[in-house]
Amino acid sequence: MADLAEMLSPADLRQITNLQVLARFVVEGFCSGLHTSPHKGFSVEFREHRQYVQGDEIRRLDWKVFGKTDRLYIREYEEETNLRATLLVDASGSMNYAGAGSSKFEYATRLAACLAYLMLRQQDSVGLMTFDQKLRQHIPPRSRPSHLHVLLDALQATRPGGETELAKVFHQLVPKIHRRGLLIIFSDCFGNVPELLSALAHFRHAHHEIIIFQIWDPDELDFPFQQWTRFDSLERDTEQRLVDPVQLRSVYLENLARFRQELKDGCHRHRIDLVPLTTSQPYAEALAYYLARRTKSV
Repeated sequence: MADLAEMLSPADLRQITNLQVLARFVVEGFCSGLHTSPHKGFSVEFREHRQYVQGDEIRRLDWKVFGKTDRLYIREYEEETNLRATLLVDASGSMNYAGAGSSKFEYATRLAACLAYLMLRQQDSVGLMTFDQKLRQHIPPRSRPSHLHVLLDALQATRPGGETELAKVFHQLVPKIHRRGLLIIFSDCFGNVPELLSALAHFRHAHHEIIIFQIWDPDELDFPFQQWTRFDSLERDTEQRLVDPVQLRSVYLENLARFRQELKDGCHRHRIDLVPLTTSQPYAEALAYYLARRTKSV
């Protein structure tokens, strides 16, 4: 079982412990507290059955239904927590890039661990989805403190690799997230921007609030290469290019600026928080700065 100390240092925990993750828009929940709810009152009434998935609590299995159908179903009740948040972690090959520091994927998992820790401390419900070109793992949102170990185990066991088409994957994920809530995406967001924005709009149409932590390695922003360099694709093992980076640098930076501006403008239109971070930034410090700024705007 994963230990929080393996992913977050005591200094990191001290830096984030007093922070809050607040929802800007209406979320589904019943507890009076941090977040606005579309519901009145409090209820733990039975709502519906859904098929069991790994990570669900065994105590919620409906054994009568199992006896009749020979299938495992969970009894779902009306939401009992302030906020349902789902962490969507990109585990594609491009996230495995590491320049002088940690890989983008390692940075993303530590950032996700910070947020899971914070939200569970404030009694919110947190789930996890990892994906590349398809959904790899789905852990439904839960609010018990012990659920943190389930999430950390999953993050530590995931290894990045393979291709991804973010737009296609996101469209597939929309019907799997049954209640509106907060979606926190950890990705480099590489891909066709109009298609990605269309998929993000699909999430927004389902009334989810979205935060994107776009993870960069400094090499990707600065393109510091000077000598002839062989570039290997992290998503397609057979693709390699030997190039003179000095000749490519100006074109690369021009395309990069266009890509970033197009994504930034699209996220602004859809009221999505786009938070660019580099792996050279201390993740706890970067998260503390963002959440403090976000709290003031709620």
